[in-house]
Amino acid sequence: MRSEGPALVLTGSLALLAGAYGFEMIGGLVPCEMCWWQRWALMATAFFAADALLLGMVARRQPAMAPAVTATAWVAILGLASNAGIALFHAGVEQKWWQGLTRCTAPPVAGDAKSMMADILAQPLVRCDAIPWQMFGISMAGWNFIVSLILVGAATWLILKPR
Repeated sequence: MRSEGPALVLTGSLALLAGAYGFEMIGGLVPCEMCWWQRWALMATAFFAADALLLGMVARRQPAMAPAVTATAWVAILGLASNAGIALFHAGVEQKWWQGLTRCTAPPVAGDAKSMMADILAQPLVRCDAIPWQMFGISMAGWNFIVSLILVGAATWLILKPR
């Protein structure tokens, strides 16, 4: 199997993660719960894509490993497709096409009641149905969906393309 597909998936998932963390760290946009779901999917995708690349190096010396490389590459593509699905769901919630989460989350707190209340109130309220940033009328989740879908298609084509 060729390494271009897993390399594209790895590069794309890391670029999407870098963009998400850049918007958070530099732009000050705090992620909501569904944003984190997308990040977890991208992290898993990057792990499996890197694994497929490493297995590909081993398979050059041990051809019996080739099926494991192919299987791992498909798992990476499935992870990226899962991220696209989560991003589409999130974009739909933002656009009010369907209802999203009905609960909010906060990090664990400890201490007495007064300090716990202060910790809770100090946390930013991040709604999954609000659009904190958009370009050309498309939110970050929408762009994540579009880019992920393009990457899934391109990586699938690279894997299935004859040598």
